[in-house]
Amino acid sequence: MNDVNQGPPQPAKAPSNGPIPAGSSRLGIGGRLRNYFLTGLAVSAPVAITVYLIQAVVDTVDRNVAPLLPAAYSRLPFSIPGFGVVLVLIAVTLIGFLTANFVGRRLVRFGERIVARMPIIRSIYSALKQIFETVLTQGSSFRQVVLIEFPRPGIWAIAFLANERTGEAGRRLPDDVLAVYLPTAVNPTSGYLLFIPAQDVIRLDMTVEEGMKMVLSGGVVMPEDRLTELRQAASDAAVQLKVANQPERR
Repeated sequence: MNDVNQGPPQPAKAPSNGPIPAGSSRLGIGGRLRNYFLTGLAVSAPVAITVYLIQAVVDTVDRNVAPLLPAAYSRLPFSIPGFGVVLVLIAVTLIGFLTANFVGRRLVRFGERIVARMPIIRSIYSALKQIFETVLTQGSSFRQVVLIEFPRPGIWAIAFLANERTGEAGRRLPDDVLAVYLPTAVNPTSGYLLFIPAQDVIRLDMTVEEGMKMVLSGGVVMPEDRLTELRQAASDAAVQLKVANQPERR
């Protein structure tokens, strides 16, 4: 006789394979292959495009320089990639060397006087010369990345501070204005030159290169906030200093 009190039957427990870590997802073979493909594309595409552009520039220069070379070079059984680029660099350096002395400067001024008598060519030449002198002497044509309200108040756009000296345009305006270049997204070669009051321009801490990446990517590439990074670094340093100053426990 069994005096054991048996309770109601318990449901059978399903076998457990262990806890599943939070945030983990089990992807199938297709999902893993897709992730591998996208990762490989993100790594290889910039490299491939960069190599393609460099090769295109080198080939273009070589094709244009090849007709200027002696006939003996064309009879070589092989071609030398980049030989035309090297010759162009040497030629430009020699031109700079000759222009730096007295005779070279006299020749340049004589040539500029001839160009100044040509109605259309003189405008193109003077504009290009001023642009190249500004970029090469100052390192960058833009000085700073700024925020301006455009196309209406309440909507902000990324722009670049082109010049703080605005010449006659600034003299004729009632407020102290800045010359700001507002590029169009993805294609920064087109845009608007705006004269905006200085108090309506917000200067940013990001570099011109970071701002240009934002414009070229249409806002997809967003630089890190430098102030946030500095605050985090200061916080980490304070914690380390506090730990270092604590007395050792025996």
